[in-house]
Amino acid sequence: MLTSLARFAMSRPRAVLVAALLLMIVCGGFGATAKSHMVGGGYLTPELESVRANDFIDKHFPGGNPNFIVMVSSDGGVNSPQARAEAEQITDLLNHDPDLTGVQSYWTSAATRADLATALRSQDGKRGLIMATVTGTDTEVQNRAVKLSAKLDGDRDGVQVRVGGMAGTFADINHQVEQDLILAESIAVPVSGLLLILVFGSVIAAGLPLVVGLFAIAATLGILRLMTVFMEVSIFALNMTSALGLALAIDYSLFIVSRYREELGNGLDTRAAIARAVQTAGRTVVFSGLTVALALAALAVFPQPFFKSFAYAGVAVVAAAVGASLLLLPAALILLGDRVNAWDLRKPLRRMLGRGEARQVPPEQSGWYRWVTTVMRWPLPFALVTTAILLLLGSPFLSAHFGTPDDRMIGTFASSRQVGDALRQDFTANMASSAVVVLPGFHGAPNEIGGYAAALSQVPGIPAVMSGDGVFVKGAKMAPGIAQMTGPDGAYLSVGTREAPFTDAGKEQLAQLRAVPAPGTVLFGGAAALNEDTMDSVITRLPLAAGLIAVITLVLLFLFTGSVVLPVKALILNALSLTATFGAMIWVFQNGHLAGVLGFTPTGSVDIFMPILMFCLAFGMSMDYEVFLLSRIREEWLTSDRSRAANTRSVALGVARTGRIFTAAAGLMAVVLLAVATSQVTAMKLFGIGLALAVIADATIIRGLLAPALMRLMSTSNWWAPKPLAALHKRIGLEEQPGGEPAERAPALTP
Repeated sequence: MLTSLARFAMSRPRAVLVAALLLMIVCGGFGATAKSHMVGGGYLTPELESVRANDFIDKHFPGGNPNFIVMVSSDGGVNSPQARAEAEQITDLLNHDPDLTGVQSYWTSAATRADLATALRSQDGKRGLIMATVTGTDTEVQNRAVKLSAKLDGDRDGVQVRVGGMAGTFADINHQVEQDLILAESIAVPVSGLLLILVFGSVIAAGLPLVVGLFAIAATLGILRLMTVFMEVSIFALNMTSALGLALAIDYSLFIVSRYREELGNGLDTRAAIARAVQTAGRTVVFSGLTVALALAALAVFPQPFFKSFAYAGVAVVAAAVGASLLLLPAALILLGDRVNAWDLRKPLRRMLGRGEARQVPPEQSGWYRWVTTVMRWPLPFALVTTAILLLLGSPFLSAHFGTPDDRMIGTFASSRQVGDALRQDFTANMASSAVVVLPGFHGAPNEIGGYAAALSQVPGIPAVMSGDGVFVKGAKMAPGIAQMTGPDGAYLSVGTREAPFTDAGKEQLAQLRAVPAPGTVLFGGAAALNEDTMDSVITRLPLAAGLIAVITLVLLFLFTGSVVLPVKALILNALSLTATFGAMIWVFQNGHLAGVLGFTPTGSVDIFMPILMFCLAFGMSMDYEVFLLSRIREEWLTSDRSRAANTRSVALGVARTGRIFTAAAGLMAVVLLAVATSQVTAMKLFGIGLALAVIADATIIRGLLAPALMRLMSTSNWWAPKPLAALHKRIGLEEQPGGEPAERAPALTP
């Protein structure tokens, strides 16, 4: 099949490239509006109790659980003429907006509900709140919030107006992610181009992976926009899948172009060198792409749209990167021929530095070969020390604490973050994290609601509970009830809190609230309940996702190598690499080390969605290098006498022939990922830095130390499989079928 693809591309190179250019233009144009159709969250599913509670309130008590908060601040106080005039104008605007319900304001409630007015005024009297509910689907809510924020946010006549709440937060995040994507690509593309020139020397050869990468970005945008027609797609997919497409396209192109140049150096003509590169490196690319795509596909077992959008988009993006590498590169290479090495910038640089031409050395005399043979001379000490270091780096993961994201995901420059900080620090109760308790179908006496509210108000850390029967503080009724909180379809209560929803204290408080006997069927909503429900929903699916990834990896690597030992070794190495990476991420992002340098606010927990997403991506990317390395080692092994010495030599030669490419590929992928980490959104920093560390650790510590040491210890057992499986592999294994014997290999160039 690969040979057929290569022949097709070589027979119609101009048609293939023109078709790719047209497709790139169409996808880029169609995908240009993708961001406006994406959702800021995608973390929730309809079956969660907290979501059902919120839906009940939205349906029967509009405005009972506000998602949009406007904070009006003035040094002259909330009752100054300027603050009051601005607040009344905003309240009037919101009341006349058909997409908003349940508008409540400190200024309108001050005369009628002193208790509510107190909750809506800061303790220093300089800030007041206006709250409302933006209606519609997630996409509609965020788009409406964006428009409202643009109208309201700003400073006027000494009065500061800031927009927050859940809707305002996602509006800010969406806008920032869009800006960050432009910055990330403006960094990643030119820096990757410079690094590729250093790797290849030739400007022409360096340009090929970059062109394939740009095609992958355009294809990604088109794929994401198409997906928004059929499903909710998280805004975070915009940056992450674009980075993934660019990184994999460059990686795969690097493998194929490097192998093509190697085969040219071995004496093959252009057509034969392309065919050989596709048969060998192309086969590796296909297996690598399958591994990455299927690892991402495992995200589909989670019910959240956030994960599903990455599962579907990730598979499509990987397919685009693989397809582009296997079709566009042969077409371009057949047209370029030997000119792929044109514009070699190393020659004038060497002349300028007074150095001679690069001398050729056999792989056995290269630095990589000497290094790996040293490692394999003392395999057990190297394996033990490396494993101990990785486990030590991973030890902070033992104290990992996970939660769902809030406004602190974005920097203090964002208005939603400023509102959130004020609610946490300056108000008696954090209105954005208050719990709502729903009693659907309740038709009991009012005093039953009052007794329940009184009991809830006695839970430690609860400043007040509002209900249809009264406002209760420490079990005592302090104010009349709010009639709008009861109706023919049931009732609800609002429970104020001072605890952050995802902290241990917040979880304990929620458990105590749930333990209070209720006068009927009860549903808990609000930030703490959403956090708990979401965590439970995600954690229950983790074993299935991890099991699928493990099985997929074992099967694919068995088909690739014919061994049952090497796939198990690969799983163990990946687990060690990811443990070290996640430990570092907990140390940095949960514990707050380097927070000042990286510019984020530690919250004492890590977004539960990011580690799972990172695990699938990092696992796939690690297998990318594993497959590439095993491919070259296996080539040497198949032509050897299959002895213990041959195993050692095959490993050393495999690393020697791929070490420079590994280093370049890891460096290029790290550049793309670290460009994503320049984001002002903490989740993107975690994603970019975490994956960059995983890639670098995998290409250096794992492939340069631990993998050779273990393969030396296992010796010829590396290639063992039970006879029935060996026979099965012979029938269905995807073996390499070269079109002919390659010419004798020329010595490798020194870097």
